[in-house]
Amino acid sequence: MTLAPLPASAELVCFNHSCRARFPITEILYNCPKCGGLIEAAYAAPSMDAPELKKLFRERRMSNAPLDQSGVWRYRELSPFLDDYSHVVTLREGNTPLLDAPLAADYGGLKALTFKHQGFNPTGSFKDNGMTCGVAQARRLGMQRVACVSTGNTSASMAAYAAAAGLKAFIFLPHGNISFGKLAQALEYGAKTLEIEANFDEILALIRVLAERVGIYLLNSMNPFRIEGQKSIMFEMLDQRDWRVPDWVVLPGGNLGNVSAFGKGLREALAAGLIGRLPRLAVIQAEGSAPFYEYVHAGAHGEFHPVAHPETLATAIRIGDPVSWPKALNEVQTSKGAVEKVTEQEIADAKAVIGRCGIGCEPASAATLAGIRKLTGAGVIDKDADVVAVLTGNVLKDPDYIHKYHTDKLIAPGGVKIESTYGNKSIVMLNNADKIAGLLE
Repeated sequence: MTLAPLPASAELVCFNHSCRARFPITEILYNCPKCGGLIEAAYAAPSMDAPELKKLFRERRMSNAPLDQSGVWRYRELSPFLDDYSHVVTLREGNTPLLDAPLAADYGGLKALTFKHQGFNPTGSFKDNGMTCGVAQARRLGMQRVACVSTGNTSASMAAYAAAAGLKAFIFLPHGNISFGKLAQALEYGAKTLEIEANFDEILALIRVLAERVGIYLLNSMNPFRIEGQKSIMFEMLDQRDWRVPDWVVLPGGNLGNVSAFGKGLREALAAGLIGRLPRLAVIQAEGSAPFYEYVHAGAHGEFHPVAHPETLATAIRIGDPVSWPKALNEVQTSKGAVEKVTEQEIADAKAVIGRCGIGCEPASAATLAGIRKLTGAGVIDKDADVVAVLTGNVLKDPDYIHKYHTDKLIAPGGVKIESTYGNKSIVMLNNADKIAGLLE
């Protein structure tokens, strides 16, 4: 097993380009104490050249060592923030497939489309990629308690990794606004769960106060080490494509940690010589929770205006005040990307089409295909483009949503009925072989 030593220049850096203050890698920071900007991890360039790194990454696929079997830690030379890898707890996260989806491609106006399906992760979402790094840093710092505010996927992931690491996990969530499929995971993994009468953004402000007061390490996406883990999704995707860069990477946008992570990883891969150009990033938001879309389409100038009461059935992206929007804006602009919003009907129909491909995903994931359909229709994405769309969560994360859509009972926020365009209602019949045979024939 090859270990990467920690470079002397590994540090935390303020993302605000007018500040760029630097801090020790072991300091507990979520924002810059000097200017309030977001924080990111920065490193010296890898000691190996690009061909050596590619060879090493490929060889590790054949290794039985726990670090090498992780789709995050396999690429540890590109995220070398630890001085001791014994802090790592891995559930063999990552290792998620690239899946061709011809039916979805046709629906989206493309000749071909590939899904990078993060729902194949241990707890069923992309959060596992980031959580293994966040929990490793928590152990490295000697923290005994971790916390997050979550509408579902983050809580499931944090609870699992905290349990595996022997840490106490505290989950804060909006009362009544969570999928039980996701909440069940957190309960099963032993996390202490507190349902608060407030929305996601209000609870995030609350737990930041509590974290400092009672000594809890926060593992929401403003944690820079979460981003370090999530950027590995792009390393793995490129590795699976033999380092051929797609034209577009399309992903859902909620708290915008993923686009921040993907952009950072892609820029670092370019700097390391692993790729020769950047793909364009397209971020898709739900119409009722689309402050980033509104900001970008208003010119991305002046004050960012949150959505006070975000609404969408795609609970994983029901966030009105995304903390990572400055990073996300930088990545979209750097990649010459795009931001789009889609309706509840568009998400529901796209989700059903993905299901017809034999793939399946949670509602937030389907925003990608809905957004692709709009972007190809507008001529932003060419029909011949090489597109990878990221599905963020497993199909079983929101089973009630699926059943209601296919039985024509799905209601959007505001009481608007979602049409069951691609519905597949089950059929009730009497125990009569002749009549059942007639139906089957």
